[in-house]
Amino acid sequence: MSPEQQSTRNDFEVVSTFIPEGARVLDVGCGDGALLELLQNERKVDGRGIELSQRGVNQCVARGLSVIQGDADIDLTFYPDKGFDYVLMSQTIQATRNPKQVLDELLRIGEYAVVSFPNFGHWKVRLSLLLAGRMPVTKDLPYAWYDTPNIHFCTIRDFVNLCRELDAKVEKAVALDLSGKKMSLSMPWWFWNFFGQQAVFLLKR
Repeated sequence: MSPEQQSTRNDFEVVSTFIPEGARVLDVGCGDGALLELLQNERKVDGRGIELSQRGVNQCVARGLSVIQGDADIDLTFYPDKGFDYVLMSQTIQATRNPKQVLDELLRIGEYAVVSFPNFGHWKVRLSLLLAGRMPVTKDLPYAWYDTPNIHFCTIRDFVNLCRELDAKVEKAVALDLSGKKMSLSMPWWFWNFFGQQAVFLLKR
């Protein structure tokens, strides 16, 4: 398994611990359906997905998943209030055009929202900018600046502040370090922001 796959798997495992068995789940930006398939197999969820790329939709359908093509920036408005127990967005919110609006919709549609994202405040990102003067390329951010799908660079502290703006309560949060291991819950936000390579938040409003 490559480092990229291991990092993603760790992210998925954390998300899975937040989801109770049999929950109604909507996975927004579900990609190839790997997370949704994991949740259906391990948590027996009633899962649905929405994915922007036709390739991703095709991969999901090949897995036997119920996924439609749609744009998170536009199409979430068509979902009813509290239509799902959990609405997920894994490693996608930084690629949306309006993350604040999208997060607001996630909180409206689900009783809970689960969001994971790469932390652009990680020390390796800062060091790359400081020493090389260039946008970093890491295992979690493997794109050059000109072809990256990430259009909004977010740190853990940025996301916490956004949650406060939207009156979203952080029910649980996990930061993962370079090796994909969970960081201590007792550490302050600034420590997570410096050493956490990615983060997973369970939110409620």
